[in-house]
Formats: sequence, structure tokens, C-alpha cells
Amino acid sequence: MQNVPVVIVGGGLSGLYAAFLLEQKGIDYILIEARDRLGGRIIVAKSSVGQNASSQSGDHEKSNDGFDLGPSWFWPEYQPQLSGLIEALDLQCFAQFEEGDMMVERGANELPVRTQGYQSSPTSMRLVGGMTALTDALYARLDAKRIVTGQTVRCLTKTGQHIKIDSKCGSEHINVGQLITYQAQHVLLALPPRLAVSNIVFEPALPQDLAIEWQETATWMAPHAKYVAVYDSPFWRDNGLSGAARSAIGPLTEIHDASLAKGEGAVFGFFGVPAHVRQSVSVDVLKAHCRAQLVRLLGAQADKPKAEYLKDWAQDSFTAMPADATGTGQHAVAPTAKPKTGMWQDSLTGSGSEWSAQFPGYVAGAIDAATVAVESLSTLILRQ
Repeated sequence: MQNVPVVIVGGGLSGLYAAFLLEQKGIDYILIEARDRLGGRIIVAKSSVGQNASSQSGDHEKSNDGFDLGPSWFWPEYQPQLSGLIEALDLQCFAQFEEGDMMVERGANELPVRTQGYQSSPTSMRLVGGMTALTDALYARLDAKRIVTGQTVRCLTKTGQHIKIDSKCGSEHINVGQLITYQAQHVLLALPPRLAVSNIVFEPALPQDLAIEWQETATWMAPHAKYVAVYDSPFWRDNGLSGAARSAIGPLTEIHDASLAKGEGAVFGFFGVPAHVRQSVSVDVLKAHCRAQLVRLLGAQADKPKAEYLKDWAQDSFTAMPADATGTGQHAVAPTAKPKTGMWQDSLTGSGSEWSAQFPGYVAGAIDAATVAVESLSTLILRQ
């Protein structure tokens, strides 16, 4: 059994940033991630390496090629902490392209209408290489020996001053089902609250009101699906279009330019089709409907993308729970981050993005929640 002061459950942005902060403070830890990759809801497609390829934290190959299948944007003007980190990591960013007109579909029996586009204020920014540039940069600054992937935490047991963490291997490279146990003084839950309380057994049980609060906190992106079409160039710009569109018909209700800072053109769209309907149709059929819609909106050139990707987060078991499928898709209000009474007091802290009071569910929320959690944890360790 490995004994460390802190175990981080979850290797998305919040978990990686918590690890980064702990290393800066000289506090030992182990980070456990259920997926075989790091990054969580941050993942990009790399069209230059094949249609089914996706980048993950751990590849460390710097590239301008990256189409976000998860979050795409950040806003430096009102997310200064995240912006400061991006600058400190020397990452390049560029403004979301919004110049030109947008297209609007109002009804099935109406032709799309070209209308004046709009520009976000403050400006939406993107990272060169996609959002994994951020998670990869953090991982590159961590001690890889402290990072474990392909292990799913199943049970947390509080015994006296310690917590026993039981995890099972889920990687194809390790004996599937093998139980591995760690012991820690503190656990940071760097994953969505609903996922934590649903998939992890807490012994003794969490306070009932806290468990209910976590269970009722919707996970951002969990009901959503995202489609990306990649082309040799952003041809719509030649026609004075921004690549943005809104549709009451679908299947995509909101579409944006997703082109690289230099090079290939791309558009992405969020599905308006409910999760249970999406799951009743094959991926190929969904893609065909998306291409047909892009032809209606952008012209015949949109019919033959050089690559296309579809990421349905509702079918990602490491993100979504059944309760998320019927959610509104809105950002939730941050729940209480730690037990205030009982045996779990001062030993368990929620540090995933949904626990951020400022930006719950956002990329900036992951940084905020991890910062708050590590600061409170540092105080506890100094007090012990």
C-alpha cells in the first residue's frame, strides 16, 4: 500500500493543476485517472494523423493542428487567473474568428437567411493546438511517476486520520480488475460532483445533505454532443461569411468557425437533438445530416470535408451519468465543496470545475476550484 499525504482523483485540468500546485509547495501526492489518457473533458482531434485520432495529455507533441471536441474558448478579460497561467506556460492563443455575416435557419419550410453577424464581447480566445496545449503543458511540468492512468477509484474508507483509496485497473495494458490500494490524509475529488457521489463508495457515508447536493449538480457538457468538419481552407470566408450559424431545424443548433490559426478550415456545431434520440441513430447517419445542414448554410463545398468528428459526451461513462441525459445543459450553481461535519470533515475536498463558485463548469473554473482546494489543504497540512 502506497502512503502519501494527498490523493487526487481525476486527471482532467483541475486534477493536473492541483498536482502542479502541490509540487510547487513540495507536497507529495498521487493522481489517479480512470481513463487511459489525461485531460478529462479537454480533448482535441488531430486531422493530420487520421480521422479517428485524438490528442491527449501525455503525447507532448507540439502542433498547431487541433480541433477541440470539448471546451474551445476562454475570456482573458474576466478570467485573469486562467489567462495568467496560459501566459506563464508560454502558450499561444488567437481570437475566435467572427468577421462577416452569419446564417440563420428559422423553419423547415424556409430557406436559410443571411444576416449580420456579431462579435463576442469580451473576445472569445482559443489556444493554438487546441485546449490540450494547456493540459499537456501542465503535465510536462509534473513528476510522471506520481500520475497513474487506467485506474478507477471505487471506494474511499476513512479510518482514523487516514483514508484508504481502493482503485481497480481498467487499462488494457494491466491486469483488468486488479485492486490497488493507496493511503492518504486528504483526497481531492477532481471530477464532477455527480460522478464522484455516484461511482465512488464512501465509508462511512457522506452526510446525506451533501450527497444529495452533489448528486443534483449537473455536469457541464454531459448532455451535449459536438460535431467538427475539417476542410482544406475556410472557404466560407471568401463569401463574406463568419462560419457562424443558428438553426431551429438542426441537427446542429449553434455553429461556429473552428479553423486553425493558420492552415485548415473547420466549423463545429452543438447538437440540438436530445441524447436519447442521438443514441438511436448511427454515427454515420448523424454525420450525414450534419453535412447536409452545412451545405444548406455554407454551400456545396461543405459536402466533402477532409475529416469529420463527432463526440457525444452523453455516451462518455467517465463524464455523464443517466441523470445528465435529460439535463438542460446549463452551467450549474457550485455545490458545497467539502463536508462540514462528521468523519469526512477536513479530509475530503471537491476540486473539479463544477465546484468553482466563480466559473462552475468552465475551463477557468477548473483552475479556480483547484487553487481554492489546494490552498485550504495546505493550511490543514501545516496545522497537523
